[in-house]
Amino acid sequence: MGFTTNNILARRVAQAVGLAGIAVGAVAVAAMFTDSPINPLIAAASFVPLLLVVTVVTAVICLVFRRWILLAVSAVLIGLAASVVSPLYVANGQDVDGPSLRVMQANLLFGAADPASLVEEVRTRNVDVLTVQELTVTLASALRDQGLDETLPYSYAIPDESGGGGAGIYSRYPLSDTRELNGYGPTNLAATVGFSTPFTLLAVHPGPAYVTPPDVWTTELKNLRDALAGTDGNVVVSGDFNTTYLHKQFRELLAAGYTDAADRLGMGIVPTYPADKPYPAIVGIDHVLTKGAQATSLERIEIEGSDHHGLIVDVVIPS
Repeated sequence: MGFTTNNILARRVAQAVGLAGIAVGAVAVAAMFTDSPINPLIAAASFVPLLLVVTVVTAVICLVFRRWILLAVSAVLIGLAASVVSPLYVANGQDVDGPSLRVMQANLLFGAADPASLVEEVRTRNVDVLTVQELTVTLASALRDQGLDETLPYSYAIPDESGGGGAGIYSRYPLSDTRELNGYGPTNLAATVGFSTPFTLLAVHPGPAYVTPPDVWTTELKNLRDALAGTDGNVVVSGDFNTTYLHKQFRELLAAGYTDAADRLGMGIVPTYPADKPYPAIVGIDHVLTKGAQATSLERIEIEGSDHHGLIVDVVIPS
């Protein structure tokens, strides 16, 4: 009798746990497939992989205790999420021919990043184009003092005093048609890079999720999608997008004809934030996208003094 009672109790606990896992999985899936400006869902989309781990664990418990209906519902939720995430881990796209250059992306944490190490990174890694966000007037001056303009002599930068809205493009090749994109809180920049085959470079930084009001955050990403859709030819888009692949809004950016470098290379979700905690980075909000051009390698790097990891991406620019 004691065994039977314990068994019944365990099955009831398993049922409760299974229901909890389904609730967590349902939130994760809802967050992935909605573009509504609802802050809790925007936040949840950033942490979908962690939420799904909960659902997977509770599904195993349902399997052990034969909670078949709960197991089936859990499997459906996991399958829906996997349909979006799993293709990221398979390399895709045909190779294109042409010369390549190296793009580096770095968020500078309100100007707190170390200028000497940043410039050394650019030099030693033979970076051709650098995009930065959260650039302050003070840090922009320090980068010049460290000799950034000797390696990347062409620049278009709009730093600010606090750094949260500042941005810059530094290039080994001439920049033309430089312009600031409208419709954003932080500064977003665009330029034509005079490579062997000129291409359009966008250095982007929509407002941060959770901090920016959700309707404003959604609007800024829509503005970015419109800007990307209206840009023709070979295009490279590098920046802190403040959104992950698991946000529908980010996938809509790609639907404008772009490929995320990590997706193209089968590297999956590359977490870049936060980089200044005792635990590893959790969310992937820094990206390099291409249209016409094509990423051939991607490496995540440390940016000393920043709360973001940087990215270095080799990009082929077809003629």
